[in-house]
Amino acid sequence: MFRARRPSRSGRPRTARTSFRRLAVAAAGGLLAALLGTPVAAGAEPNLVQNPGFESGLSGWTCSGATGTTVGTPVHSGAAALRAAPAGQDHARCTQTVAVQPDSAYELSGWVEGSYVYLGATGTGTTDVSTWTSGASAYTRLDTSFTTGPDTTSVTVYTHGWYGQPAYHADDITLTGPGGDPGTVPAAPARLDVTGTAARSVSLGWSPVTGATGYHVYRDGTKVLSTGGASATVTGLTPSTAYEFRVTATNAAGESPKSPAVTATTTADGGGGGDVPKHAVTGYWQNFNNGAAVQRIRDVQSQYDIIAVAFADATATPGAVTFNLDSAGLGGYTVGEFKQDIAAKQQNGKTVIISVGGEKGTVSVNSSTAAANFANSVHALMREYGFDGVDIDLENGLNSTYMTQALRQLSQLAGPDLVITMAPQTIDMQSTSGEYFKTALNIKDILTVVNMQYYNSGTMLGCDGGVYAQGTIDFLTSLACIQLEGGLAPSQVGLGLPASTRAAGGGYTSPSVVNDALDCLARGTNCGSFKPPRTYPDLRGAMTWSTNWDATAGNSWSNAVGPHVHALP
Repeated sequence: MFRARRPSRSGRPRTARTSFRRLAVAAAGGLLAALLGTPVAAGAEPNLVQNPGFESGLSGWTCSGATGTTVGTPVHSGAAALRAAPAGQDHARCTQTVAVQPDSAYELSGWVEGSYVYLGATGTGTTDVSTWTSGASAYTRLDTSFTTGPDTTSVTVYTHGWYGQPAYHADDITLTGPGGDPGTVPAAPARLDVTGTAARSVSLGWSPVTGATGYHVYRDGTKVLSTGGASATVTGLTPSTAYEFRVTATNAAGESPKSPAVTATTTADGGGGGDVPKHAVTGYWQNFNNGAAVQRIRDVQSQYDIIAVAFADATATPGAVTFNLDSAGLGGYTVGEFKQDIAAKQQNGKTVIISVGGEKGTVSVNSSTAAANFANSVHALMREYGFDGVDIDLENGLNSTYMTQALRQLSQLAGPDLVITMAPQTIDMQSTSGEYFKTALNIKDILTVVNMQYYNSGTMLGCDGGVYAQGTIDFLTSLACIQLEGGLAPSQVGLGLPASTRAAGGGYTSPSVVNDALDCLARGTNCGSFKPPRTYPDLRGAMTWSTNWDATAGNSWSNAVGPHVHALP
């Protein structure tokens, strides 16, 4: 886990102008107290934060993604507090825009509980500030201060957690100083439109509103998420179901009226996959010699239903790939033999695909031109070698917009039997806002399976907000739950594991534990401490890196996991 450098806690001193104003207010307050016979606290200023204790839910606050909610315990005071759960690269940032005055001093404070919890302010016009705690098992007060710039009329106060950490709590956020003019409530968003539908998600877009600092999305009358931009994807929906959506705009003055409604119907639950079995085992075949057993395609163990040839190579053309058989490294394996072996495997009911990426892969699809090049070049490889489809294993970044374009163009070229698999790292599937997860949801109607790599990651968050260590059954089931409850069909989820201790830097999991995890997810039996919210009998299966390392270890992985996958309900 990486951690941010400790931020400065310092703020600029109050200006003479502001100090004089406060002195005058204090003097006037003392005179009024003398006249009325009532004590007045000298220098007392109101809290500029709306709903500072979250007693009115998230009113006034905008939390990234769907990371924030309110809870009744633990609280610092009152009956409610904020609970926000970091997910993947989303640090669960909750913000509020507050009207302030230029050239004025402000004090910001709040009470937080959790690990690596931040409190700060941006848009100050001088130096943005934040303060943090590395760990607070009970509510701890955070304080910082700042002075606004000569043209500053609003600032954004925020809290957030940190990567790989559990949910945090915040309560009683206070910003004191001279209040500013909040301006006017923004107009309702216009031109709300449905930009995409899948079985369990709907994507929306609308025209930006002048003066808005954020937007709230309502589904069937209930606010379901907040965002800072003019688009959003609502997940967790039911296939083949109609929904009504409206959007509001917000700023320091309040929330706009709701936009006119749009309706969208989710697609039927399904996916691509060609002739892949209901429950399938995927294995990567290495087109290189790295110390594992050297295999030819004909040598790949019979338990593997999908054979992913690793890897295609980048070319000088943006987005385009090619394939170069390592004949010398594979003991003189010829291209002719390679093609014949692929055909023979397919005659035996197996699927052979080309994998793009890997740890050292440099393929980049970041424009419409690159997307077209990718689709055309992969289709050319399919025709030349007989591949059934493509595996996306880009570990150095993925652009969901253009990869979606590329895979849809490839689908148009290859037809309905195209097999598309993906092998993201754990961090890539922690949140539906991640680029890999968005790509998977964008192509759900043509996607075969996502075999996330449950290794080389350390501890990660499960769908219940718990932190789980790799190599355990709870790690497998709780992380699979994120995908299963986040919009993917069970048939599109597989568990990716190393075939041996030598196959990965960390995260090797005993085949017996893998089988228990499969049973837990598909049957509801043999679970660990984490219990999924339901069973997923259509779970696709499992994947391993690699068939070569499996052979090196005496086929212990495929001999144990393969029959178990094929016996799932």
